[in-house]
Amino acid sequence: MMQLPSQVSSVAQVIQLAVAPVFLLAGVGALLGVLANRLGRVIDRFHVLEKSLVSDLSATERAQTLSTILSLSRRARMIHWAISLCTACDLLVCLVVVALFVGAELQVELSRTIAGLFIAAMLALIAGLTCFLREIALATNFIEDLDKRAASIDGQSGRR
Repeated sequence: MMQLPSQVSSVAQVIQLAVAPVFLLAGVGALLGVLANRLGRVIDRFHVLEKSLVSDLSATERAQTLSTILSLSRRARMIHWAISLCTACDLLVCLVVVALFVGAELQVELSRTIAGLFIAAMLALIAGLTCFLREIALATNFIEDLDKRAASIDGQSGRR
């Protein structure tokens, strides 16, 4: 009978240890929602531009449309990598939580495994966030290029 409070206490300690990784899961899950939303918008824009290629476009408009499609393709690839890496992070964090409970229940020393899994999760998250930053840079660079082209066109039409 004396062993029951000890077991409950042990489980309670494991739950306390698992709380931080669970908050990390929630944060990365929110990031995945943002990334999925961005990917959806890129895909929607891609489809609109793809349909416009079928219509009669001038050579300049066609070149600009193809340039935009290329930019969207690069952005989609970066978002895809970010989603994949953040998902890998979440899976690794889930394995950390499982390892915490398995180690406690089976009384097996898994501290090195848990540390390795957590380090791998953080590396995946860092790589995913890096891809996210790269995608944002691609998006803003494309907008800046459009702004420069528009300014150049305005400058040329003002000289005539």
